[in-house]
Amino acid sequence: MHIHIRFIRENGTEMHIKIETSITRCSAARAVGTALFAGALTSTSAFAQDDTIKVGVLHSLSGTMAISETTLKDTMLMLIDQQNEKGGVLGKQLEAVVVDPASDWPLFAEKARELIEVEGVAVTFGAWTSVSRKSVLPVLEELNSPMFYPVQYEGEESSKNVFYTGAAPNQQAIPAVDYLANDIGVERWVLAGTDYVYPRTTNRILEAYLTSKGVASEDIMINYTPFGHSDWQSIVSEIQAFGSEGKKTAVVSTINGDANVPFYKELGNQGISAEDIPVVAFSVGEEELSGFDTSPLVGHLAAWNYFMSVESDVNDEFIDAWIDFIGDEDRVTNDPMEAHYIGFNMWVEAVEKAGTVDPDAVADAIIGVTVPNLSGGFSTMMPNHHITKPVLIGEIQDDGQFEIVWETTGLVPGDAWSDYLDSSKNLIASWRAPLSCGNYDVTSGVCSGQNLE
Repeated sequence: MHIHIRFIRENGTEMHIKIETSITRCSAARAVGTALFAGALTSTSAFAQDDTIKVGVLHSLSGTMAISETTLKDTMLMLIDQQNEKGGVLGKQLEAVVVDPASDWPLFAEKARELIEVEGVAVTFGAWTSVSRKSVLPVLEELNSPMFYPVQYEGEESSKNVFYTGAAPNQQAIPAVDYLANDIGVERWVLAGTDYVYPRTTNRILEAYLTSKGVASEDIMINYTPFGHSDWQSIVSEIQAFGSEGKKTAVVSTINGDANVPFYKELGNQGISAEDIPVVAFSVGEEELSGFDTSPLVGHLAAWNYFMSVESDVNDEFIDAWIDFIGDEDRVTNDPMEAHYIGFNMWVEAVEKAGTVDPDAVADAIIGVTVPNLSGGFSTMMPNHHITKPVLIGEIQDDGQFEIVWETTGLVPGDAWSDYLDSSKNLIASWRAPLSCGNYDVTSGVCSGQNLE
């Protein structure tokens, strides 16, 4: 077996390494992963051949979001490797081009442009935070290049160049609040988030939703903290005080990245159990919980569309393949990994259907494409570039896994625009002709955003 690895330094020079050995796939993955973190290297193109289709991987491998995004880079390398073993796409091998935007939001745009204009990728899989996605969005639209975005987000957006395989608010935030209210009896709400667009917009939707359900303004507490926030003592004390006024209280958390570690530790330090004030998180999964003591967190919740503990044959196969690829039996799987699994398989099927990687042809072919999800069902790409997904509520266990305590009876189609905000309640998105519009106002009949015309 031989592996050709191409590293691109910051100054644009290249270094080529050719490995000829009986090296296993796991060892190859570890070799690539180690090289990615070498200080002078910012991107890699693995398993490259002369006649390949390039796939961009745009995830932070350093900085505050590396705790979440590094695994997604590894997931893409695994999926590309698996597809190449099947013969590639359109008779060509896929070539991964990995860059590190380093949790620096403007750098996401620069790296996306590098992937498209310099590297010539046919598609990009990447971003985590909404601010990074919005940084990339103008570049994608200017250069007419597609990106698959694998993380839950705030909605209020639809682009012909972005395919949203993570959850929209109606596929995560709204069902989570309904569960807390109906099954646990929550009456007071702490909306705690990192200070950027996803938490602020999601909480604006949740505040409007709770108000529509009769929740008084004094029963809603909203708090924001910077990325990487570490001193949670006073904030957790405020949450505890807010929850001590006789009404069942819960925290709805849109805290992102490595700030979650000290947040949960402080909950344990102050003796706040799930029975007292349950926390339901939208950005905490198996990966974020691995590596530290979860015993004080047992009983707290997370809302996702997939958990590693899902019982299905396809999930068992995915987990086995992941452990085999990464070479570490302790590595976990999580929801954004499943979103990449779904999005990648949708892209492959759409390319084969279109017979080309041309972005417009693929965008047309992908609508209606249905592929397996890891829960044992199927997910479909809708005309608004969102997908259908089940919604699951999981309870943290002492081994860092989640016991599924609630799930929808069927699949939920993602909504690009919230029904609970005055600014968007009349908007719909459909990238299928004749509408071909991301924000069509049903009352005025006007498409006010990007369209395909």
